[in-house]
Amino acid sequence: MEHTEVMKPETLHDLIKVLHKIFESDNINVEEVQNIMEAYDSNRKEWEKFAKFDPYRYTRNLVDEGNGKFNLIILCWGEGHGSSIHDHTNSHCFMKVLQGKLKETQFEWPDKKTHGEMVQKSERILEENRCAYINDSLGLHRVENPSHAEQSVSLHLYSPPFETCQTFDQRTGHKNTVQMTFWSKFGQSTPRETKVSQENN
Repeated sequence: MEHTEVMKPETLHDLIKVLHKIFESDNINVEEVQNIMEAYDSNRKEWEKFAKFDPYRYTRNLVDEGNGKFNLIILCWGEGHGSSIHDHTNSHCFMKVLQGKLKETQFEWPDKKTHGEMVQKSERILEENRCAYINDSLGLHRVENPSHAEQSVSLHLYSPPFETCQTFDQRTGHKNTVQMTFWSKFGQSTPRETKVSQENN
């Protein structure tokens, strides 16, 4: 496999341009996307207009729609906020930490027959500027801000974009389908009625 040299995106705008170029192709090189996202050095001035926090739960803020090929979203995690265990609807999921730290816990898919406690595969802390990757063949995950003193911010890329995902009860493996909602789009808050409490990311 030919290894392409990573062009370092100097700004968030540069990163978005490079991602648009990469996703013109139907064959996505996961390592290339992960390297490009990791190569961008987080600069708060460039992303803070998209970073909208809620005191009670984490928020999903749409940054770019990727010509229909991907969604680029900033997630804002207050102190101790976390997601449920969830899948990614057969999409690629890249997650880069822009500020603070995030804890990622991966799980096996639940066993349909036993309906017991879900099996945890791994747990790790992602530091600022690190980029993680997951898809449904790798399993399920839960993401949380482990700090009770500092907020965290992360940049997520989903390709293709998806409108629903499944969340899972850790004790039983029981699943629910939830709707994806955005707290804001392109720096502008979305109408209040869309801000229902949804466990997703």
